[in-house]
Amino acid sequence: MKAGLIMLCLAYVLSQFFRAFLAVLASVLETDIGATAEDLAFASGLWFLVFAVMQLPVGWALDHIGPRRTAATLLAIGAGGGSLLFALATAPWQIAAAMGLIGLGCSPALMASYFIFAREFPPAKFATLAALMLGVASLGNLLASYPTALASDTIGWRATLGTLSGLSFAIALGIFLTVRDPRHLGGETKGSLLDILKMPVVWPIFALMLVNYAPTGAIRGLWIGPYLTDVYGLSATQVGQATLAMAVAMILGTFAFGPLDRLLGTRKWVILTGNLICGLSVLTLAIFIESGVLAAVVLLALAGFTGATYPIIIAHARAFFPPHLTGRGVTLTNLCAMGGIGVMQSFSGRLHTQYQGAEASLPYQMIFGFFAVSLLVGVAIYLFSRDSVD
Repeated sequence: MKAGLIMLCLAYVLSQFFRAFLAVLASVLETDIGATAEDLAFASGLWFLVFAVMQLPVGWALDHIGPRRTAATLLAIGAGGGSLLFALATAPWQIAAAMGLIGLGCSPALMASYFIFAREFPPAKFATLAALMLGVASLGNLLASYPTALASDTIGWRATLGTLSGLSFAIALGIFLTVRDPRHLGGETKGSLLDILKMPVVWPIFALMLVNYAPTGAIRGLWIGPYLTDVYGLSATQVGQATLAMAVAMILGTFAFGPLDRLLGTRKWVILTGNLICGLSVLTLAIFIESGVLAAVVLLALAGFTGATYPIIIAHARAFFPPHLTGRGVTLTNLCAMGGIGVMQSFSGRLHTQYQGAEASLPYQMIFGFFAVSLLVGVAIYLFSRDSVD
């Protein structure tokens, strides 16, 4: 089981990388194949949308087929094939197609691990284990910052994506050979997603999950690059350094928030506090959009740190799911997160196009304001949730 979890963690490292690396390659992709900021926003949003839609079949597959075959098959076809298509791309639509395929491949990586945690480990340890997996796998977020900029400068972005394709196939094989499915798959089969949706107790949690990941995931995944380039004239290497700072903050936040529910005896108030500070940080950045590079990076890092409550929200929702719906329950919760950011990221591309003009900062002011207000509305709804601590 340990070897299998390590391989699933490596798969999630790839997932973290693929959702964030476009921010660093934005300028070179525009130069080489004419991919605009709106093109990349669409491609990034498509990654999240495909990822989100796949949560439903992935949840069923985890409950009935098991994590080993589910994760290995999709990772090989999607991440391996998609990154190869990306490496060969000559037009923006091919980048979008590749990102959609990669989203399919990455869709089971984290949920396969969470499924094993929920079936094989004590419930009280779920949030800590989930945060540990997410924190360690966030190495992919780091690799998608400054190291990617260096790799692109050294061997080119096509060779970089080709290497990632080979790595994806290798990890998929490793998952197939080492992951052991939990002892009890299936169980009661008469339950369905409708049974989960009939539970009003999870609605406020889903509402927050729809907007929780969008500010940090969308900004870190794409907009931090064009923002720092257009407003402050930073080079690709400097953008890589700034994204590295935000990535480190997100990782530290994940490790910091992971055990707090057990230490403080509450999940709800840990989650609410973190997301409130995150929303206010992004809102402050939107209001003071030209306050300087240092202030901008500090606010983005603060948002990344305080917004890293994703695994605790998953744990909060999981506490209300019956055992036979564990796989579909956690994947439905994840669908909210990924579907929310997918839709919001695609919409942010339209905002960027609509507000382009004399002021270079105006599109980013509107984008960051949109993300901040959406998160704060989600926090207000989440206030009505019921606490849970296993």
